[in-house]
Amino acid sequence: MSTRITQNQLESYLWGAATLLRGYIDAGDYKQYIFPLLFFKRLCDVYDEEYQKALAESGGDIAFAEFAENHRFQIPAKAHWKAVRSAGSNVGAAIQSATRTIEKANPEKLYGIFGDAQWTNKDRLSDDTLKDLVEHFSALTLSIANLPEDELGNGYEYLIKKFADDSGHTAAEFYTNRTVVHLMTEMLQPQPGESVYDPTCGSGGMLLSCVAHLQRQKKEWRTLRLFGQERNLMTSAIARMNLFLHGIEDFEVVRGDTLADPKLVEGDRLRQFDLVLANPPYSIKQWDPAKWSADPWGRNLYGTPPQGRADYAFWQHIIASLKPKSGRCAILFPHGVLFRNEEHDMRVKLVEHDVVECVLGLGPNLFYNSPMEACIVICRTSKPRRSRSQILFINAVNDVTRERAQSFLTDEHIAKIADAYHDPDRPVDGFSRLVALDEIRQQDCNLSIPLYIRPANGHGGVAGGDDKSLASAIAEWQNSSAALHKSMDGLFKTLKEDGLGA
Repeated sequence: MSTRITQNQLESYLWGAATLLRGYIDAGDYKQYIFPLLFFKRLCDVYDEEYQKALAESGGDIAFAEFAENHRFQIPAKAHWKAVRSAGSNVGAAIQSATRTIEKANPEKLYGIFGDAQWTNKDRLSDDTLKDLVEHFSALTLSIANLPEDELGNGYEYLIKKFADDSGHTAAEFYTNRTVVHLMTEMLQPQPGESVYDPTCGSGGMLLSCVAHLQRQKKEWRTLRLFGQERNLMTSAIARMNLFLHGIEDFEVVRGDTLADPKLVEGDRLRQFDLVLANPPYSIKQWDPAKWSADPWGRNLYGTPPQGRADYAFWQHIIASLKPKSGRCAILFPHGVLFRNEEHDMRVKLVEHDVVECVLGLGPNLFYNSPMEACIVICRTSKPRRSRSQILFINAVNDVTRERAQSFLTDEHIAKIADAYHDPDRPVDGFSRLVALDEIRQQDCNLSIPLYIRPANGHGGVAGGDDKSLASAIAEWQNSSAALHKSMDGLFKTLKEDGLGA
């Protein structure tokens, strides 16, 4: 008999599992144990559900019910949840053996998906603690009838968010603010049948956002082809589990360092995609610029970034991964990429290549557990005719809401920004403006948003007038400052000559 699980019940159940680990391991490590157990339990419960359905259809034919074609995944009897639950000792070893057996039974889809948690380390988690955890998960039957895939997927996302809240700054490795992801998807507008790629995919939230976009529009989402690469083993496993738990099977998420060793390739070239969404780790220092300067994949389109900042390496990798005609990307960056001096020459080439379509400035605290302001850069390999030799600037720094120490974009913020992007020919004072490349060249290809848009004043105009750039204002201030210093030096010299100085 089906026992429908509500969303509140699911969330309480999932977070209850995490609280059993409190005091034994660091909060940042919860995900290494909770996610694999949740996925393990779901696989076994769905297998049992499929078994009972096949048994009923065949009039009780056990051999037919066990037939591989009746199951999405194979669960050997010795690796079933029930076998682990019956283990009286060495529970961690039983969990590890069962999950590895399931991986081997499903090598094309599940190999490596359970990660590398230290299940057999009893100093970390004792048999009693693991028994409590197994019994907790045994309290509910996670069949599809009890818990449809979209609802379990929402619960999984809830747990990812909770772990991000609990684990501090390291959360940024696998979690991107979902309202920002929603905005990026609304701007790129994925279409049925397109390929979507995230080169630093974390827990897979950006890939899933494209699916959710098509579902909201009642369009065919099953034809989307999803691809991702993630350096961290556990995080890449979480992404794969996340996609499976949302009912998605047509995807490829690979583990590896995207800059040092891109895995999604075809022969001697990078695979190319219709859409790329990304939130690369910002300004990482552990990478190899020397290797990049002679990149065998031809990704150094605009040059070699400095050792301490790999942002433009990710940016160039993404540009090289776009299809020549349909390719478009949305990248979440810190604002520094728009104006830092050490990346000046690469930025000039990027602007002259005319692939940058939009530069969007967002407010503070939208990077997870970081106060810095974020920006989104939209690029297209083939810009619409009306946008060529121009870049749309949007200043949405004030379009952010903060509640209970969390910053996010409301639906109204997302709609306002997306509307400005999709209708660039209608400028909004103090908010959006289409700027010709000639004007950007006059600013030495600096893409800092205040050079082109400044906040509207209280009278409806733009503060400071339209004909006066921030750069010229700074230059005037510097000239005035120099003149003041010169005047003061002259005054002090006169006072000294008159015997009044120090």
